[in-house]
Amino acid sequence: MHDVLPAWLDPGPWLGESGRIDDVRDGAEVGRLLRLLGPKDPAALEEMARRALSLTRRHFGRTISLYAPLYLSNHCSGGCVYCGFASDRRQPRLKLEGPALMKEIDALKASGIEDVLLLTGERTEEAGFDYLLECVSLAAKRFHRVSIEAFAMDTDEYRRLGEAGCTGITLYQETYDPRLYDELHRWGPKRDYTYRLEAPARALAAGLRTVGIGALLGLGDPVLDAVCLFRHILHLRRRFWRAGVLVSFPRVCPQEGDYRGAHEVSDRALAQMVFAFRICLPDVPLVLSTREGAEFRDGLAGLGISRMSVASRTTVGGYGEVPASDKGQFDVNDSRGVGAFCAALKGKGLEPVFKNWDSTLSLGSGTIPATS
Repeated sequence: MHDVLPAWLDPGPWLGESGRIDDVRDGAEVGRLLRLLGPKDPAALEEMARRALSLTRRHFGRTISLYAPLYLSNHCSGGCVYCGFASDRRQPRLKLEGPALMKEIDALKASGIEDVLLLTGERTEEAGFDYLLECVSLAAKRFHRVSIEAFAMDTDEYRRLGEAGCTGITLYQETYDPRLYDELHRWGPKRDYTYRLEAPARALAAGLRTVGIGALLGLGDPVLDAVCLFRHILHLRRRFWRAGVLVSFPRVCPQEGDYRGAHEVSDRALAQMVFAFRICLPDVPLVLSTREGAEFRDGLAGLGISRMSVASRTTVGGYGEVPASDKGQFDVNDSRGVGAFCAALKGKGLEPVFKNWDSTLSLGSGTIPATS
């Protein structure tokens, strides 16, 4: 697999058979991450948690930045085996338009949300770039921050989205193992591993302010995916030093199709991964979504995690009215509304933040020449 990966991502020097960490380039940083991800007794994990808490407080205070996803469409051309929106799933195909879209936007706005993530499936004739561009333009008139989680695009398309009011993208590589990636993505444009891998860099080169990346934990070897994710972050931060990189830790959830990941990632393992990334990346926003249950989310809020989704619906519609289909992309495990979730955060001494920026501010991506 290593000859498929670009030089900046190839984990071979750090995950070789010898187990030796070569002190070259990112070797020391990756070696530190690996040591933190290794087997830990309870006392060691508690010490990691204390360090994560201290670093989170130092860089983010007691605040938790909140956002909400808005599913625009479940039309999809992809064949991802782990996704409830895959094109061979039997469910009504929907997309929000006109009054239905505005009703969802109005309902989210009324709840206090100022940061919205617009989602679609893979590119289709029914829900392609022009449709997404129109939705971004409408949402940007109501929300201070609008980002997207959709199909990979070229640089010009990302530039046009930025001009319409899009501030950033979220795009998970799903797994960094190219052989496994090929098996999991049975058809559709998402099968192009390299095109997807390089999409966050294209978005930042186009002038978008942030990219959110992650691996879908449970698909592949979690340590390999964590190391490659970490190297991806280092690469983007080195090349686009003025932009923001956010990191998410989604786990495979029950979905239409009932795919089960081959690598179970326990609550303890996920918490340890969050602590490790916080210690190695003290100033990077770490994100936890409503894929996780309420108790687990409450436990990690402020303890490494600084950004969280709230009151999520993974169906098309559901904020402004009952959705036409109850089959979402995956099952939500924390179904609390905005008020209940904010009360839980305040009960922990944390402050929910709906807006801490000005939508007119744009620093640009600060691109510098790429290095291998």
